[in-house]
Amino acid sequence: MREDLLYFIWKHNKLPTDQLCTGKGETISIKATGTQNMLAGPDFFNAKLEIDGQLWAGNVEMHLKSSDWYVHHHETDENYDNVILHVVWEDDIAVFRKDGSQIPTLEMKQYVADQLLNGYRNLMNNSRTGFINCEKDLRNVDSFLVENWLHRLYFERLEHKSKLILELLKVSKNDWEAVLFMLLAKNFGSMVNGPYFLERARQLDFSIVRKTTNGPLQLEALLFGHFGLLNVSDCTDNHYLQLQKEYEYLVHKFGLKKSTSKPEFFGLRPLNFPTIRTSQLVNLYKGTHSVFSKLMGLNKLQEIYQAFEIYTGPYWEYHYTFGKVSKKRVKKLSKKFIDLVVINTLVPLRFCYARHLGKDWNEELVALVSQLGTEDNSIIKNFDKIGSRSQNALESQAKLELYTNYCAKNKCMQCTVGTQLLNRNT
Repeated sequence: MREDLLYFIWKHNKLPTDQLCTGKGETISIKATGTQNMLAGPDFFNAKLEIDGQLWAGNVEMHLKSSDWYVHHHETDENYDNVILHVVWEDDIAVFRKDGSQIPTLEMKQYVADQLLNGYRNLMNNSRTGFINCEKDLRNVDSFLVENWLHRLYFERLEHKSKLILELLKVSKNDWEAVLFMLLAKNFGSMVNGPYFLERARQLDFSIVRKTTNGPLQLEALLFGHFGLLNVSDCTDNHYLQLQKEYEYLVHKFGLKKSTSKPEFFGLRPLNFPTIRTSQLVNLYKGTHSVFSKLMGLNKLQEIYQAFEIYTGPYWEYHYTFGKVSKKRVKKLSKKFIDLVVINTLVPLRFCYARHLGKDWNEELVALVSQLGTEDNSIIKNFDKIGSRSQNALESQAKLELYTNYCAKNKCMQCTVGTQLLNRNT
């Protein structure tokens, strides 16, 4: 039993309204269930109830047990002074307000139909493969409802991604160009080195990047050195030694703090080596001070692809690591990689920037991400297996949000699909 089932029962009027009584035998008539509160404070605001003939307006709080009121210290919290009804699954103790008055309590378990409880248990134990609870029935849910729910989930995902952007804005003193650089560093580091690249990018004053963009060798030395890629022992390669010498100069000039660690190569495909990605990042910033302005001004996907038609420097056409020559290969960003940059950096950044400007770019963002292909990962593959195939990146991103913050946490009663299935079967 979970509290979210209590919320569902109350919100969807699943109680026999002509039979309800408090623990003291007072009749309860629900005039309005109120608005569910997803933040701190009582669970439902502005409910209207008639209790023993007296009309009340106020808030409703819910717990599995009445005693949870004291476990959560609501008796000392003024936010709960206006609670007019305590709805619980089991009424195990009387609950009082700060002024000593007893709060009427509704014990829900004696009123809930067995059919509803059985439907809830079936939903929560319905998985055949151990993936998600509703996997047997998901494909039978109305497609229009699912589509709308996925759109809402996609914007929930953007909200979650916004937290990092807002944090980086604070760190950079609202320098959007610097935030873009940090996010791109994370993307170019991929899943393996992304966190490391992000942390190192946060520690680099972006004004130094600006000062070196017109000097290709300086910019390459700066980023290779700062990302810990110039710590190769016994390397006599001329290009490596040139970069190392230039980096030492930059360290002295700008008072840079050298990295004591370095990124991973193990387990990565050569094209994802941090050396290759760093060289591509260098060429993205080479000769320009306003990558952010440029990218925010692009509205067509093809224009974004053109902006990211980025190659490595000439040295890396013959190398994957310093000092080890390989067969020549021109190494440019793939369409798949650019799509991930659009999904994980450009769209979330535009979402936040639009808010900063007081504009609504939601339709444009939906149109943009809907043109991108679906992502390839285990979660999306599992959705495919149960018959819920993603048509584009918006749907795959929404399903990642759905799985991570609903399915994996058994929050079926907070999910539109879960509530629809339980409503349909009760």
